[in-house]
Amino acid sequence: MSVKPSPDSELSLWSRWLGVWNSATTSYYLLIISSISLVVLGLIMVLSASSVESLRIGGSAYGIFQRQAGFAVVGGLAMAVAMRLPVDLVKRLAGVGLLIAIGLQSLVLTPLAVHIMGNTNWIRIGGIQLQPSEFMKVALCVFLGTVISRKLMTSKEWVHVLVPSLAMSAFAVGFVIAGNDLGTAMVYIMMIAGALLVADIPMRWFATALGIAGALVGLLAVVSQNRMARILATYNSECDASDLCYQVTRGLEALGSGGLTGVGLGASSEKWAYLPEAQNDFIFAIIGEELGFLGAFLVVLLFATLGAGMVRVIMRHEDPMVKITTAAIAAWVIGQAIFNIGVVTRIFPVIGVPLPLVSAGGSALIATMLAIGLVLGFARSEPGAREAFARKPSVVRKTVAIVSRSTRSLSRRS
Repeated sequence: MSVKPSPDSELSLWSRWLGVWNSATTSYYLLIISSISLVVLGLIMVLSASSVESLRIGGSAYGIFQRQAGFAVVGGLAMAVAMRLPVDLVKRLAGVGLLIAIGLQSLVLTPLAVHIMGNTNWIRIGGIQLQPSEFMKVALCVFLGTVISRKLMTSKEWVHVLVPSLAMSAFAVGFVIAGNDLGTAMVYIMMIAGALLVADIPMRWFATALGIAGALVGLLAVVSQNRMARILATYNSECDASDLCYQVTRGLEALGSGGLTGVGLGASSEKWAYLPEAQNDFIFAIIGEELGFLGAFLVVLLFATLGAGMVRVIMRHEDPMVKITTAAIAAWVIGQAIFNIGVVTRIFPVIGVPLPLVSAGGSALIATMLAIGLVLGFARSEPGAREAFARKPSVVRKTVAIVSRSTRSLSRRS
């Protein structure tokens, strides 16, 4: 005989969940749980998707995974440092950080540049190869938040607010386009749009800026025969699956073959040199093949949770700089994830952007974890959050207390 829960107990359960959601620490836990989960899932899938490629180029099935694990450690340290930075210090570093980032990005126009798959957006200094445009994303997000919020405090004229921020943004985007990386430039445009939207600029200004950016992207697509061919191929049902549509066709076949639960972790057939960039831009296809619809849905759910955490920070924090910076970072990370998944599912043309926190790639992983570390720091300074964290015993204190109790218990028994 089943006993139905009373209305009072249902109300109590709802009140508890509502209390958790309204907690001052909820944003922090949404962000850290979802981001770390995505990094761990990414490492597992990079190990699986890259094993064949690693054998081909280095003789060890773990080569690419080991590098990615090292990048994850560095990214974790960057995240830990960033989340402890005071907001005032982040504001003071905004201008210098962007100048340094633009300086690094300008090196793509020098002999230090590395040309990869049609793009010149990497540099090699000594034995280190990095993609400066990824770190410039972090710098630009912080710069936009700092400059726009500061100008809003001293001027009511939107021209005075927008000119310095959009001028530096155009300068940064120009260097990315100079490296022939239209996909990354589109992510920058999303970041700028996210910042301006939360800054609550008049819609005519927002629409004008968006129209100019859209016209620029369209022009860059039209003047490139390769880009136009990829765009047309995406929406052509008769596209040659052995030529322009080869990669996206193999990706769709991988997704479709996974079913509900997948063929099993490590059992992908597409990673055997059939699907190009299996561990990078098309890792979502391998997730769908090996982990099925449930695995792919988990990835989408984790990004939705990460986005929800960022939205909470935007809505709850009192500092306009924090709101605008977080909006730019959210537009970057969540927008890029949507683009990547859209490319794999043939909604968008192939534009060459990785799945944040999941795809192989050191610069992208470290920069994204650094950005999320900043948002975690913002979440820790939400109204009431400092007091809530101060009341929680630290992990060290908890560990010491548990060890002390265990030691005393053992001594009594002996």
